[in-house]
Amino acid sequence: MIEQNVKNLLTEIPDKNPFGEKVTLVAAIKLQQPDDINRAIAAGITDIGDNHVQEFKDKYDFINGTPRRHFIGHLQTNKIKYILGKVDLYHSVDRLNLAEELSKRSENAQITSNILLQINIGNEETKGGFGFDEAESAYESVKKLPALKIKGLMAMLPFTDDTALLKSLASHMRGLYDKLKQKDGNFEYLSMGMSGDWKLCVECGSNMIRLGTCIFGARNYNK
Repeated sequence: MIEQNVKNLLTEIPDKNPFGEKVTLVAAIKLQQPDDINRAIAAGITDIGDNHVQEFKDKYDFINGTPRRHFIGHLQTNKIKYILGKVDLYHSVDRLNLAEELSKRSENAQITSNILLQINIGNEETKGGFGFDEAESAYESVKKLPALKIKGLMAMLPFTDDTALLKSLASHMRGLYDKLKQKDGNFEYLSMGMSGDWKLCVECGSNMIRLGTCIFGARNYNK
């Protein structure tokens, strides 16, 4: 099933979004076993994303090949040390103190960490991220920190059937991305879109999508 799902997705996902940018698929591997992750990689997955530091640590040595490693979940400052230097792109830098701690630890390790600023585009109390209205000031603050490179933005759309609302929010995210990209040549990624809304997000300009259920099926939270 996994192999066929990956094959189907790689065929279905457009090579480029409407802005002419390559669309990157990140397989969200939360609660997945290393054997299943390796099956997805063998089928063509090049990027994988973890949600939890403990899972990242437990699985790290059992992943085959050299997929790009993403951290896509909420990150506590005291757990940065466990994954520092092993993550190619942090999607969920959602507050200034996290950026500051990641900067300090990266500088001490003499490395540069690539990050995305997480934007709470739906202004949802249950989700982290900088508010849309504070995104530019947050960017300016984080930009001053050493040993970090801001590569773009990340957002999660609300869970709703209101397609017009979702398109409006996704388009606002693209507008913000374009505005900041004009200031910063390091911007490459607008990470927006999961299994339920990735098509809409790509249509609105996302160039990186994070899919788990589409690849592995429904997660078993009883594992």
